[in-house]
Amino acid sequence: MTRLCRGVLFIVLLLAVCGCAREEKPALAGNPAPDFTLRNLTGQEVKLADLRGKVVLVNFWATWCPPCREEIPSMDRLNRAMAGKPFQMLAISIDEGGKEAVEAFFSKAGVALPTLLDPGQKTGKRYGITGVPETFIVGKNGVILKKVVGALDWSDPMVAGFLENAMKQ
Repeated sequence: MTRLCRGVLFIVLLLAVCGCAREEKPALAGNPAPDFTLRNLTGQEVKLADLRGKVVLVNFWATWCPPCREEIPSMDRLNRAMAGKPFQMLAISIDEGGKEAVEAFFSKAGVALPTLLDPGQKTGKRYGITGVPETFIVGKNGVILKKVVGALDWSDPMVAGFLENAMKQ
């Protein structure tokens, strides 16, 4: 009986250790960015891991969120300023209305951003977002460089300088 108990205990401990080893690190600066695959507005799949070699701005947002609505125009200006550079913006919409809600908002606001859809917030949960907007700057090596909670003026020259430095690393 004792031998059986020890055997079961060993297996339980082994499973616990293996489970912990595979546990994903929190989405914080200095940790690898959790990988994801989401569809864009045209239905194509976009995988974060495929963007290695670029600095990626991952922004979780929603059309119904006032701070998000305020920061979207500055994100559009930043995205245009970074054209042709090793940079990729990914605006991840958590809107339940999906593509239609995002397209209607973009049309009214006169902007267009590379947008991915996460209506069930599966990716947002993996990143541990507590609200929107929340943004993660991912370095060329896939490691999170910075986490920003709340809205920001993305067209501020300091932001561009930070991104330019990240692209040189």
